[in-house]
Amino acid sequence: MTVRPYGTWPSVLDADTIAGIPGLAFDGLSAAWPSLRWREARPAEGGRIALVEWRDGQVHELTPAGFNVRTRVHEYGGAASWFHGETAYCSEFTDSRLYRVQNGEAAPLTPEPPEPNSLRYADGDLTPDGRLIVCVRERHEAGDVHNELVALPADGSAEPRIVASGHDFYAAPRVSPDGRRIAWISWDHPRMPWDGTELWVADLDPDGTFSVESFVAGGPEESVLEPAWSADGLLHFVSDRNGWWNLHREDRALTTLEDGEIGMPAFVFGMGRYAFFGDGRIACVVTRAAVDSLELLDPETGALEPAGLDWTSYGPTALAAEGDRVFFSATSRTEPATVIVWDASSGEETSVHRTFDLDLDPAAVPTPRALDFPTRDGATAHAFYYPPASTDSEGPADERPPLRVVCHGGPTAHRGPTFTPNFLFWTQRGIGVVDVNYRGSSGYGRAYRRALNGRWGEIDWQDCVAAAHYLAEQGETDLACTWVEGGSAGGYVVLCALAFDPTAFAAGVSLFGVADAEALAAETHKFESHYCDSLIGPYPERADLYRERSPIHFSDRLERPLLLLQGLDDKVVPPSQAEMMAAALDSKEVPYAYLAFEGEGHGFRKQENVRRAIEATLEFVSRVFGFEPADELEPLEIRHL
Repeated sequence: MTVRPYGTWPSVLDADTIAGIPGLAFDGLSAAWPSLRWREARPAEGGRIALVEWRDGQVHELTPAGFNVRTRVHEYGGAASWFHGETAYCSEFTDSRLYRVQNGEAAPLTPEPPEPNSLRYADGDLTPDGRLIVCVRERHEAGDVHNELVALPADGSAEPRIVASGHDFYAAPRVSPDGRRIAWISWDHPRMPWDGTELWVADLDPDGTFSVESFVAGGPEESVLEPAWSADGLLHFVSDRNGWWNLHREDRALTTLEDGEIGMPAFVFGMGRYAFFGDGRIACVVTRAAVDSLELLDPETGALEPAGLDWTSYGPTALAAEGDRVFFSATSRTEPATVIVWDASSGEETSVHRTFDLDLDPAAVPTPRALDFPTRDGATAHAFYYPPASTDSEGPADERPPLRVVCHGGPTAHRGPTFTPNFLFWTQRGIGVVDVNYRGSSGYGRAYRRALNGRWGEIDWQDCVAAAHYLAEQGETDLACTWVEGGSAGGYVVLCALAFDPTAFAAGVSLFGVADAEALAAETHKFESHYCDSLIGPYPERADLYRERSPIHFSDRLERPLLLLQGLDDKVVPPSQAEMMAAALDSKEVPYAYLAFEGEGHGFRKQENVRRAIEATLEFVSRVFGFEPADELEPLEIRHL
């Protein structure tokens, strides 16, 4: 081993390699054994999403060249494609129309909208005979946004017809195996789907009309998600009525977990954490303390049997079953995102396809360690720590490594312990990474998830500070070379930490972060337009709290260097948020850099932009902390440094 200063270690993983690994891999997995189909991001092709099929060991694209399988519904999208037999039905991102895809050709099913992208489609299902589609539609009209369920013939012979409306949001229309009933989810402002939803079922007439509607479960304080029909026509769903998302059947609860859950926040459509085997058992992804486990449920006894697999994080929309086989995408602590076929009868596990094929020495892949650490107000928060790891470099004995404190977006989300290429980029250079599941994160039950209610912009960033201090006290890191980094709500954490505790971190990196919570409440899209009601308080009644929690109003306190990264097409957190913060930093002459990317929305998809963001971050922190990376980096203008 060669002794080198932390941050200067050479690595075979350059920024372009990391940027070329699709962040959205194996989404919407469906099985038609011996073939599997999924949606896969293509960073090198402008970040578009292709619909692909794996068959006989080969992957080929089902959609035409350039076709972008993505939907703008809720802005976050999800469930932009679904199948009936060999035929795919897809939303195309450019015009938001619905298409039928067969033999590599795409034919539009829905008319051109009156205005560009004013009619958007997602999350569909078909009747068993393949004749009728029922799906979610989002209609933008005269400045208003209407969400509804529509039905249309699968051959495109008639325009979509509204079959359910009146609620603010709809999701997951699912047709029963006999085609006679349909279930769906709805909810209304100010609730988010993880706060309270309602599950409905109705008779489905041949023309797509819903009749004899019946309420099944849910309410303002019960989050019901993921309706699905078993082969024998019984309706299943996930509910958190006991404080943890558990699996239910229309007649009773099938699981009663109180230390784990089957379900996760529905930021996107098409969530699926359970699937039916041919013998009646159910494959379930159970999350305990943010770690996923595949388990087999006997619905008659309620017994859950772990499958005994090493995977620790399963794709939220990538689980299917057929006969004795279950198909899923997952990552482990040491393996990247992979499509797996697992035979429940034999226990045989087969890797089908993976996102990352570079051969790495296991010594250069750190094993994440779970942290349960005290917060400044006496509670407990959670994180996973990834220490520096290299096959040929080690740091000086009298130094401690820099630390990258990562705060996830959402904020109602979480991350488990996984092989994360973006983290490897840093750990292989001699920089530790701590991934914080601050209070408000999912994966730990409803009480922990709701701990952030009324306290967004208060305890989330404090928990990130506490994580850094905890690692410093353990001798793992140097606080003088510690920065906080995050995107979206994670970017808000970054800005809050630097404004409300100016010396807590040595620097910050904010990707499309919220600087003005009040402006966010006034400007953001419909899906999240009342999200802050629970996180901060009702607006405008508590406008005072919004101002108190907005870093832009406390820019006079800023003193640590800050890198701002922003997509100019972002509809969730508009560019004005980053621009306000850049202007405030400039006026105070605090060192900062601001990079804005054309054609990027809420999250960067294009390989060249992801690469630039990674390299800019390395250039930024190396100059702030005074180390010389082994990489050749494009110069970054840092004002006032």
